[in-house]
Amino acid sequence: MSLLPRTAAEFSSAGYWEHFFRQRGGKAFEWYGDYHSLCGVLHKYIKTRDQVLVVGCGNSELSEQLYDVGYRQLTNIDISETVVSHMNQRNVDRRPGLTFLQVDATHTGFENGSYQVVLDKGTLDAMASEEEGSLATRMLVEVGRVLAVGGRYVCVSLAQEHVVRLAVEHFSAARWAVRLHCLSTLETPESSGPGLPVFVLICTKFRQPAPFSVLEMCLGEDGVPSRLSSVPDLLSAVKERQAYALQLHRLRSATDSASTPSLTLCHASTGQPRYTLSVQDSPPSAKVPRSNHFAIFIVPQGRESDWLYGSAEGRVQLGTSANFRRLLIVSMHREQQYQDLEAVQAELSPVVMELAPPGMPPNQEVPFLSVGGDLGWREVVGRGTSQLTGEYSVEDVRGEDGKLYRRLVFMSNAQLVQSECRLCMPDAASSARKKKNKKKAKSSSAQPPPSALTPASDRTTSVDRGFLCCAHHEVMVSGLALLGLGADSKEEAPLSVLLVGLGGGALPQFVHDFIPAAQVEVVELDPAVLEVAQKWFGFRPDDRLKVLLGDGLDHINTLENQGGHSYDVIMFDIDSKDPTLGMSCPPPAFVEKSLLKKVFNLLSARGVFMLNLVCRDSALRLAVLDRLRGVFPRMLSRRIEGEVNEVLLCLRDLGQEKDSASTVPTGLQQAARRLQGAMRPAGPGGGACSPQIDIAAMLEELRVA
Repeated sequence: MSLLPRTAAEFSSAGYWEHFFRQRGGKAFEWYGDYHSLCGVLHKYIKTRDQVLVVGCGNSELSEQLYDVGYRQLTNIDISETVVSHMNQRNVDRRPGLTFLQVDATHTGFENGSYQVVLDKGTLDAMASEEEGSLATRMLVEVGRVLAVGGRYVCVSLAQEHVVRLAVEHFSAARWAVRLHCLSTLETPESSGPGLPVFVLICTKFRQPAPFSVLEMCLGEDGVPSRLSSVPDLLSAVKERQAYALQLHRLRSATDSASTPSLTLCHASTGQPRYTLSVQDSPPSAKVPRSNHFAIFIVPQGRESDWLYGSAEGRVQLGTSANFRRLLIVSMHREQQYQDLEAVQAELSPVVMELAPPGMPPNQEVPFLSVGGDLGWREVVGRGTSQLTGEYSVEDVRGEDGKLYRRLVFMSNAQLVQSECRLCMPDAASSARKKKNKKKAKSSSAQPPPSALTPASDRTTSVDRGFLCCAHHEVMVSGLALLGLGADSKEEAPLSVLLVGLGGGALPQFVHDFIPAAQVEVVELDPAVLEVAQKWFGFRPDDRLKVLLGDGLDHINTLENQGGHSYDVIMFDIDSKDPTLGMSCPPPAFVEKSLLKKVFNLLSARGVFMLNLVCRDSALRLAVLDRLRGVFPRMLSRRIEGEVNEVLLCLRDLGQEKDSASTVPTGLQQAARRLQGAMRPAGPGGGACSPQIDIAAMLEELRVA
């Protein structure tokens, strides 16, 4: 039979506690931990000479243990006559002077300011459930009355939201200092459910009310206090710790390959996120060696957004390759500094063992895995804020191939690379000339050299404009070969392109630079993205490459309403800002049938519509394909290996193959070779770069969608 209350209201009932202690007899009930788990915090805030009032003492051994280590001024009160009688009998000989009284904590009758400390272990939690907290409020008022100036209310609690809110709002309104310690999770046999972190609330009474609220949070008994600006912020911090404890309990209890929970570890002194941990368990059917229980994989800095580490599908593949029962994938945060791999291992070792799989033998060796044996490299070269998307970071990273890449990452979705380009390093002679020129400038003028006024990475690198980092961009460019399949097609015929979604500008810049006949129009919603593309990604608009700032949907509607507009290619490469939709590219409005019909009407007779589709919801993907089939007579698909991306190439006309909508067009490889041969730098914009793309290889995997 359970002796725990059936409903929350019973916690504050005197009748309930009478029944509880009669049934329990002399066995101590250590609600929320015993003396040994709490003594670190208690000794920090309670002096042995203090007059201490223990409210709702129950038959806990806490007061007895405090007495035994030197606390002699303890007055214990409880509403239950049974427990008071029992505790007095238990201590009359062994602990003379340890007092137990049957007293109502909401009306004690003690003199004003007669105690330096009021100690409460679980009583506030019990009372806060009655009459919407009115009983607990009366107790807190009484606590404030009996405490002397400088006195402290020390409350041990599970910190349910309504309990913490009630106490913190009560004391902060009186301008008391409020501090909350989050202790380790305490799992005891008193409950069959998951252990929750125990909190100790410290409220200090001032002689004069403080001019502002003092709200602080500490992790552990010795954690550095973090100042919080409001009660909601404090409540949010409590919820984070409780959620973390619940996740730990689940991970200690079982493994689940179907889910990959993520946890964030924060820096103890600043509270800033330092590591993100993703848990990847092997499926029960996996043939994992008996000794391979647990391993930690350190993701190189700058590689967190790679498909292998930043996507659920990639992490499954990584876990399968590592072949452990549980693989903990650790990503480092860009705002933090890390010394080396050995230092990171030392920092993580005491913490990650909490996440070990159930049943792992004690003293099991747990390996740290990495790529290349170092932490990787990343340099943040630019930061800014978009009014539409929020904060962003432009950063240079070293890829797996050893080359440098530049990435645009929006902080609202830091696991996703919004845009990327490869960087060219200058030759040694060029670098030497630059250094020599800098020395001359420094000796001839007190002003800083011009290079010192430009971004650090721009002084030493340039964008490799002939290289497309995104495979789906390569497929889209390769899809231009479809335009040359008609009997009347000419290599040098003008090519009109409308692209919705600029990003870093790599795709439109590539088409402009290497297809001289191309006229490219780009529609971009976010002015900040255009600024970033021009400043950091080498994007250079001109009379053949124009950008319109505005909504792509509105622009397509306007073009169709005006009439007289025709494009050989229309491309959609737009991401959705809502990660809950199941489709991250494009936003749903761009694949509504009404808009697709307008796209169809804007295409020339040989026109092709190209769509970058990123959809993890299989039913939603099929619905999108059905809409496209209802508009376009032929649709081809090219999936991107190792990614979720899928490029759809939708033809406006079947051409001469009227009966072959269910087949890939013939002569595709020949058209690919023609396009490959026609691509060349288009004047000064193309520079000395050459297009680094294999058109035929990109089209080999085309399938009818």
